[in-house]
Amino acid sequence: MMENEKITLEKGLQREWIITNGIGGYASSTIVGVNTRKYHGLLVAPFNAPGCRNLILSKLDESIKIDDKGYKLYSNICKDYISDGYKNIISFEKEYMPIFTYRVEDVIVKKFICMEYGKNTTVVYYYIKNQNSNTKLTLAPIVNCRDFHSVNNKEHINLMQDIRNNKVKMVVNDNTQHPIYMNLSDGTYIKHDGDMFRGMYYIEEEKRGQEAVENHVVPGRYEVELAPNEEKYITFVCSLEENIEEKDGREIISKEVIRFSELTYDSELLDAKVKESTNPEYVSLVKEYITASDNFVVYRPSFALYTLIAGYPWFLDWGRDSLISFEGLLLKSKRYNVAREVLLTCIRDMKYGLIPNGYSGYDNRPLYNSADASLLLFEQVKKYINYTGEYEWIRDNIYPSLEKIIEAYTGKIDIDGNNIYMDDDYLISSGTENIQNTWMDAKIGDYVVTPRNGKAVEINSMWYNALKIMEELTILTKGKKDAKKYADMAERCKDSFEAKFYNKRRKCLYDVLGDSKIRPNQLFSLSLSYPVIDPSSEIANDIISTVEKKLLTPYGLKTLAKGEEGYKESYEGDMVKRDMSYHQGTIWPWLLGLYYDALNNMIKSEKKKSIKQELEKKKQEFKEEVRKIFVQEMNENSTVGNIRELYSKIGKDYKPDGTFAQAWSVSEIFRIIL
Repeated sequence: MMENEKITLEKGLQREWIITNGIGGYASSTIVGVNTRKYHGLLVAPFNAPGCRNLILSKLDESIKIDDKGYKLYSNICKDYISDGYKNIISFEKEYMPIFTYRVEDVIVKKFICMEYGKNTTVVYYYIKNQNSNTKLTLAPIVNCRDFHSVNNKEHINLMQDIRNNKVKMVVNDNTQHPIYMNLSDGTYIKHDGDMFRGMYYIEEEKRGQEAVENHVVPGRYEVELAPNEEKYITFVCSLEENIEEKDGREIISKEVIRFSELTYDSELLDAKVKESTNPEYVSLVKEYITASDNFVVYRPSFALYTLIAGYPWFLDWGRDSLISFEGLLLKSKRYNVAREVLLTCIRDMKYGLIPNGYSGYDNRPLYNSADASLLLFEQVKKYINYTGEYEWIRDNIYPSLEKIIEAYTGKIDIDGNNIYMDDDYLISSGTENIQNTWMDAKIGDYVVTPRNGKAVEINSMWYNALKIMEELTILTKGKKDAKKYADMAERCKDSFEAKFYNKRRKCLYDVLGDSKIRPNQLFSLSLSYPVIDPSSEIANDIISTVEKKLLTPYGLKTLAKGEEGYKESYEGDMVKRDMSYHQGTIWPWLLGLYYDALNNMIKSEKKKSIKQELEKKKQEFKEEVRKIFVQEMNENSTVGNIRELYSKIGKDYKPDGTFAQAWSVSEIFRIIL
């Protein structure tokens, strides 16, 4: 909760919130109600779920008239004007949904924003407590119908309205395929002709070098009268569903509260057996984790399967991101049914041993620009079995695909220019000069910002891990004889890795053979189920020491050590400048998960009691620091109840940036602190 004195305009603009509908749609804005991005809106709906997102309802601007005096509850920014309704907000809170409380004179207005799960429907629910005056509440919907990556600069927006009492059917910009419906449970609708909101200014877009000014249509307004000492409960609905007059706001909110309560209960994170369950801060963290993680769990109707969104507002489901997030979002919360479907989604369109790294947002076309996604699948299969014990389901549904992946990687995969093959030294080489197929994938035209073609350290760490997991699963499935080929390949891979990747001079691993830049990818060698580097070895100590000295920060790991060629620690400016710094020194929270897993493996493998205790102490101190930092970020500084994609170092400060809700950030931070 934020109290009135803390909700300044400056602070409020920095703090965003998001809720989602489980099919790729969302509602999002700032805690002062100002849309600072073209991606903000109360209803952003996917026309081809979860992709092809369109802005439908930008805002719902409220004002109130007490006797003859008018007050704004809304806030907007234009180039030459700022409306200051935020001054009437006395509190903002979010547990399962955002709740705004306004006080004007002696009138209290409480506003709840909720999305109907599985539907492109947003409900805004009002509780109004009037005192001794005649009061009128006015609601002005601000509407559009455009791709959420664009802005609407039209001087005139075509609008057709069909009005039946308070239910309005609208066709905006001649989009007859997607009519928009609105309804208010009380009051009167007054139609506007040719009314526009001109010049809404998106300050975050200007920072990104994007078009930052937009025009919207204002189709009309709803007016609700309140007599002295009257209380009212009012539901506003905006939807792509026609039957909106049947939608009860309180019921939709109640269903969402119940759904989140059930997810929390089923996670068993507040079970009596969990010692922290009576700690209010821990309880609050669990609730934040459940709601934040649920944002990314999305149903793909065209697949009839669940998938994971990589980040909001602009990402869809990416194979790599889904698998890195898999444990933290699904296994940690015991959402095993969804986990199975996500694994099936991963292999659904597998081609030449590659699982899709993503899908086109407009036609669901699979994209295969990834050398690591298929290898990450093995690690998550292993973790799924560890959590559930359901080896038989993996054997029957996933194991044949794992066989195909290994077979493909030992040959040659040239789809989409990936150029993946196992060399004579049993190490995997991938990519070309013009292809970015690792997670460091920024590209400007044909220019690859972080070229990592050849034998990359994390790809080969994952390759060894995949071979060992395959050996393990094959023993269970077919017997030791059939598993021997995987064991032999793993041994030869390990020998080559140890001989070639250790950079004795810099006391770390090469990022790519021939590239001695210090990056965090080397942690994959220690963090997986089968570490290719012995976690109790001197080399492991060197890796950890170098990472701690050169890359580790309270907010994540740097993507490149300071002093290296191309180092940029600030993620600012237009998209070209941002892409040039994206993996060149910026700080990513999700990488803390690699460091955490590496410490765990070192503790597990260490035989000396004193060193084991020392490592355990380091791990606990690290966990506490991560908890302290990110609780503060979620509750005071950054996206409410969520975690950003990355951080910049600006002088002595750390500035959150990138997507305002990122799946693997949420996954890895909560996996560490819960």
